[in-house]
Amino acid sequence: MSNVWLFRYLCAIPREGHAEESPVVSFRRHSVAAAVLIVSTFLLPAAVAHATNSTTYFTPMTLDIQAPGVIHLGVDNYFTVATKAANGAGSLPTDLTLPEVGFALSSKVNLECGIDYLAATDNPWFFNAKVGLLEDSLFKGQPAFQIGIFNVGTKSSGPSRTDYDIGFLVVGKTIPEVGRLSIGPYWGNHATMVSSTGESQNTGFMVAFDRGFVPAKDKDGNEFNRLVLAGDYASGKNVIGGGGPGLYYYFTKDISLLGGPVWFNDSGINGKWKVTVQLDINLPKLF
Repeated sequence: MSNVWLFRYLCAIPREGHAEESPVVSFRRHSVAAAVLIVSTFLLPAAVAHATNSTTYFTPMTLDIQAPGVIHLGVDNYFTVATKAANGAGSLPTDLTLPEVGFALSSKVNLECGIDYLAATDNPWFFNAKVGLLEDSLFKGQPAFQIGIFNVGTKSSGPSRTDYDIGFLVVGKTIPEVGRLSIGPYWGNHATMVSSTGESQNTGFMVAFDRGFVPAKDKDGNEFNRLVLAGDYASGKNVIGGGGPGLYYYFTKDISLLGGPVWFNDSGINGKWKVTVQLDINLPKLF
């Protein structure tokens, strides 16, 4: 059984101040087996949908991993504004997170995995997972370290194939009085990670930043930021190339609404710049 198919069989994640975010579910198989799968995926020589792990804004470049036992649901929309149909008005498929689930593999290592449904598309199912260490889990001052994969589609042949299979690394740190910064490389399937002209664009980097404002507490005394400024960017003229800035509003520590613009490195793939609106909900902890 290939790694991709084993992953689909096994795994069908929030962020500090960002209890989230963005594309993924668990079939509730063995979390330890899922972790072994992810590690094996990246020991081997190594989607226009956008189905990711926890995100900062447009990309999965974030310090966070979904909290153990917490299920995350989300809806992401991307659409043009003030543009007529004749001038390229349009939208990307709606991303339904169905959902993301977090697991504790040990006292220091966490895993998230899940499924996204991209509607309306011919091959709407996408899978992703990430495993790693949160900040300060080994020693004080230690950065967050993570390895993950996203946009694992179900069609691996033909012109509409969706097996982008994008692996990535994350190194991130909270900078006091400034915010949280994360950066890392990515690499994907050379057959699908191409520009609109067919040029191979299967490697690059991602970078992200976020900072919370307006501290608040809920009735149980849990602290969170009412507003969070976030932004990220992915290099490359491919399906994930692009980024932008946005603003989160947290109704509670577990429910947020995000909005802002997104620009793309290759308008031949994703079209003109768009506005994104994203609703994220964390359900009560189950295990």
